[in-house]
Amino acid sequence: MTTTTTRVAVIGGGVVGCSVLYHLTKLGWSDVMLIERSELTSGSTWHAAGGFHTLNGDTNMAALQGYTINLYRELEELTGMSCGLHHVGGVTLADNQDRFDMLLAERAKHRFMGLDTEILTPDEIKQFAPATNTDGIIGALYDPLDGHLDPSGTTHAYAKAARLGGATIKTHTKVTATTQRPDGTWDVVTDKGTIHAEHVVNAAGLWAREVGAMAGVYFPLHPMEHQYIVTEDVPLIVEMMQDGKEHPHVMDPAGESYFRQEGRGLCIGFYEQPCRPWGVDGTPWDFGHELLPDDFDKIEASIEFAYKRFPALATAGVKSVIHGPFTFAPDGNPLVGPVPGMRNYWSACAVMAGFSQGGGVGLMLAQWMVEGETERDTFAMDCARFGDWITPGYTRPKVIENYQTRFSVSYPNEELPAARPFRQTPMYDIFDKMGAVWGQQFGLEVVNYFAQDDEPRYETPSFRRSNAFDATAREVAAVRNAVGINEVHNFGKYMVTGPNARAWLNRIMAGRIPKQGRLSLTPMLSHKGKLVGDFTVSCLSETAFQLTASYGAQAYHMRWFEQNEMDGVLVKNVSDRLTGFQLAGPKAREILQTCTRDDISDMAFMDVRPLTVGMVDCLVQRVSYTGDLGFEIFCDPMAQRALWQTLWEAGEPLGMRPFGMRAMMSLRLEKFFGSWLSEYSPDYTAAETGLDRFIAFKKQEDFIGRAAAEHDKEVGPDRKLCAFEVDADDADVQAYEPIWLDGEVVGFCTSGGYAHNAKKSVAIGFVPTERISDDLEVEIEILGKMRPARLLSKPLFDGDGARMKG
Repeated sequence: MTTTTTRVAVIGGGVVGCSVLYHLTKLGWSDVMLIERSELTSGSTWHAAGGFHTLNGDTNMAALQGYTINLYRELEELTGMSCGLHHVGGVTLADNQDRFDMLLAERAKHRFMGLDTEILTPDEIKQFAPATNTDGIIGALYDPLDGHLDPSGTTHAYAKAARLGGATIKTHTKVTATTQRPDGTWDVVTDKGTIHAEHVVNAAGLWAREVGAMAGVYFPLHPMEHQYIVTEDVPLIVEMMQDGKEHPHVMDPAGESYFRQEGRGLCIGFYEQPCRPWGVDGTPWDFGHELLPDDFDKIEASIEFAYKRFPALATAGVKSVIHGPFTFAPDGNPLVGPVPGMRNYWSACAVMAGFSQGGGVGLMLAQWMVEGETERDTFAMDCARFGDWITPGYTRPKVIENYQTRFSVSYPNEELPAARPFRQTPMYDIFDKMGAVWGQQFGLEVVNYFAQDDEPRYETPSFRRSNAFDATAREVAAVRNAVGINEVHNFGKYMVTGPNARAWLNRIMAGRIPKQGRLSLTPMLSHKGKLVGDFTVSCLSETAFQLTASYGAQAYHMRWFEQNEMDGVLVKNVSDRLTGFQLAGPKAREILQTCTRDDISDMAFMDVRPLTVGMVDCLVQRVSYTGDLGFEIFCDPMAQRALWQTLWEAGEPLGMRPFGMRAMMSLRLEKFFGSWLSEYSPDYTAAETGLDRFIAFKKQEDFIGRAAAEHDKEVGPDRKLCAFEVDADDADVQAYEPIWLDGEVVGFCTSGGYAHNAKKSVAIGFVPTERISDDLEVEIEILGKMRPARLLSKPLFDGDGARMKG
């Protein structure tokens, strides 16, 4: 057996593995190798329908899909090979107002993304896609970039382009083990010898679970059976071809189908409700170019609906049935990036839309590996968006749910029910009996709001104001007029200890690290100055600090900490080992004082100290994301119910009420407080978002991202976050609505909503720095309508901070 060395070993020869290989060479790494157990395209790639489109609920994913589609011409020019491109355009149909609202929202996003899409009327749909029966259709979204290609030709074009860049491809070479050496490099053992690689990329598709298990990694993905049908010749299509035309793609969400021309006939595929997971206990190693048996029973209802929507299908003979497995992650997006807890092990898995997303996945992963970070926020496909709590038992029902809802309306306030409740705090049953309407974050049940006895325990999904509106208003009023209480379980929490704890924090955090008994707010920057996090740092002693940040970013942040570790420092993720409550409102201090024998009258804003509250030893911080007078009280989960009893008995007579995340998001808008992955994300810099006010430029330490932050400070950002009051109707800003000025799109919204205390619709978004003035007036496009908006120069609540800090 021989040993070969390479810088990168990419495992898997489908379209994704070949894209990763090509992009690594494009960015300058030529000593890279792809290992495929059979032929290129074996697995899901060879039987894919080959369609591509840009439509995606996440704007960064949509942009990467646009990159992928535009890349194919480049591949053809580079290699001289054909990808079999058919840029026929595509329409997505809407048969009800909710679906049409979704298309209007997507069209608005496309304006600032530079994607040239448009809304079609039913008559225009009929002219553009004559095979479509438009009865009951309100309208459609047209995308000229939609189309289809030859899956095999495209994959081999990626492979040839990679070879031209110096890459090596080994087919008929089965990986049997991956073993890490003490120096972090890998021995990739195959049936043809061992390959010693600095980095391993798991792009094994249907076998990603099995390949991951070789390294002790669980990848939350699952294959699903998927079926599409190709017909014999269809007269309508033959007639169009004689006129030199090709029928466009049609996506019919109501029928859970996608439809396009295939040769002289038609191709239609379904995301049927009675779907079936495949390979539940693993993918057989000998599976390759086989197909699954035809199964018309599970798509019978879908076919019946399709005959009505596309009447030409009803008289067309079936030429072939393609029935094969594709892999999905629980939310349908890929699993990409450095695997948390591992060194030099990378993921490029669960890319179920490989010909829409494969190019973008390859580019992002190559940038991550070569440059250390990506050019845009990739959290929507980052494998760190799932933590080590996830299990196969959770993944499977979520994947089934995602398959069944793939063509459903995706609402901004929707809470999907599969595999829930899973992770709960000790307060779950107490809050449930109080009428909690639940959401989830990172697998954890989180209260969105509390319904009264005569109100439904379910928030109606909507692009407009939902039935949570009145309940949210009640909870906001309780906070602003008396006091509100909610859990602090959905904060990410970390303990940093050791003799070098302060030195490490000064290096990894851009802001000031506080003295004992105080806390500070600080951004955490990448080497290029982009935001990696926004943190609260609490100094418990010179060798012990508590950090708090977004709960859903735990694996993401722990990976960053591990990548930048220092001797003499121990970082522990204690997110689920600390819980407790937040008190917020004008009576918060009074209630807390009645529950402790310690005097808190001298506890200043941004103080942190240990207190015994009732029977429970707690760590208490004087700070609140509501922007009101408030305290965060952390305790052991085993004592949380006792702490609740103490606080509730003291607070209920004074008007204390529990509140949820809907109220929290409304309250923070009045203070223009940003939110992680909305205002603060790896797409943005501290200077753009205003977090530069928390950067300690005078400290001596060379913190990560310092040079980039200092450059931004010197030259100033081209855009800045601003808050606006919007003349809204029944729909508020959600995110990514375009901001118009003088007839042009100049920016976009990062988040928004209704500020119930101020009784105003508020939007936060980016606009060009040179256009900002106190009297700035813009228009914000909400669901296809232009809404006047005025700049807000000071917070709508407690503008001078007297109540929050007093």
